[in-house]
Amino acid sequence: MISKYYPHILATLLMLFFISLGIDPLNRALWVVEGTPVMLVFLLLVATFNRFRFSNISYTMMSAWMILHTIGGHYSFSNVPFDFITNLFDFQRNNFDRLAHFSVGLYAFSIAELLLRKKWANAVISTAFGFSFIMSVAAIYEIIEWAYAVTYGGNIGISFLGAQGDIWDAQEDMLLDGFGAIFALILFWIIKPFRDKEA
Repeated sequence: MISKYYPHILATLLMLFFISLGIDPLNRALWVVEGTPVMLVFLLLVATFNRFRFSNISYTMMSAWMILHTIGGHYSFSNVPFDFITNLFDFQRNNFDRLAHFSVGLYAFSIAELLLRKKWANAVISTAFGFSFIMSVAAIYEIIEWAYAVTYGGNIGISFLGAQGDIWDAQEDMLLDGFGAIFALILFWIIKPFRDKEA
């Protein structure tokens, strides 16, 4: 029973989480900018649910990015309370955004699942497309960040860019997206959700 209604429960919890962190964010304009992609992905999944239901593990992995990105939007990524990890590994910057980028890569799992279960592609192409799609999104998002920062400037531009003085921030973000995709695709072939009749 729980498995059957898991996506509904998860969606409800995500909505409550999103609303609660939207009540008093650090910067309202930044919250809107960071929260928009989360809501677009969420609404897309809700709108297409009756036409295609992903496996529960897939919804769980997709929700990871929504949660982390919502937290980042509330505090701004560089200000998320992450001192324990920063001090533990002696990082020179707040690496919460790296974790969020890794979670972007987890969507490769869902992309591969969609292509295989719909029989739009074979196993090799589905896997390759899942990885390529994530890397394309990663590159496009870094361009959007740069364009927004240049256009609006000021503190909000700097916060949205989130480089924290790291000249290799864009490249490292994309690398973490890629690592997330590799992890997700390895997990995909271990779990093989497309073989589950209940998926």
